[in-house]
Amino acid sequence: MSVSSLAESIASHETPGARFFPPFEITADLESEADERITHYPVKRSATLPLLHIVQHRFGFISAPAIEWVARKLDLEPVKVLEVVTFYPGFRQSAPGKFHIRVCRTLSCAMGGSQELMDRLCEITGIDRSQCDPHHHPIAVSPCGNFSVEFAECLASCGTAPVCMVNDDFHEGVSVDKADALLKSYVP
Repeated sequence: MSVSSLAESIASHETPGARFFPPFEITADLESEADERITHYPVKRSATLPLLHIVQHRFGFISAPAIEWVARKLDLEPVKVLEVVTFYPGFRQSAPGKFHIRVCRTLSCAMGGSQELMDRLCEITGIDRSQCDPHHHPIAVSPCGNFSVEFAECLASCGTAPVCMVNDDFHEGVSVDKADALLKSYVP
């Protein structure tokens, strides 16, 4: 699979959030970190998830060139890495906003108002979720690129619903009337 056909097969598309993340670039530091991580596994392909996490942490999302690089590092066909990226919802195929908000939508949070919370977050940030596809384009980004939203499955705090995460920060009991304060705590 060539990089161009790989690019056609993944959901990556340009978003306003891209300005907050560096473009994918293979550096000596990236190579070194990947090589070190690979040594932790008896079979190279077992390092697929860790290498994808490294890429997403550094560059914000997994692009076609990143998939190609991970495949080369692990002596795999790119489609095998693509299968992993598209299987796990935690891997993003397009740039999120600077502040990525994941709103839990499982039963307790849904009953606690997670849909209303999502609607309010979108209203405040100007995000249009009408083009979101939960399988291929689950992330919607604000026009300024500061915020992005997506629904998440169980964030494991059913007793404090609704809950959400902003980047790696966990927030409990985020009712609709707390949405403004939540966002202002990140961008005054």
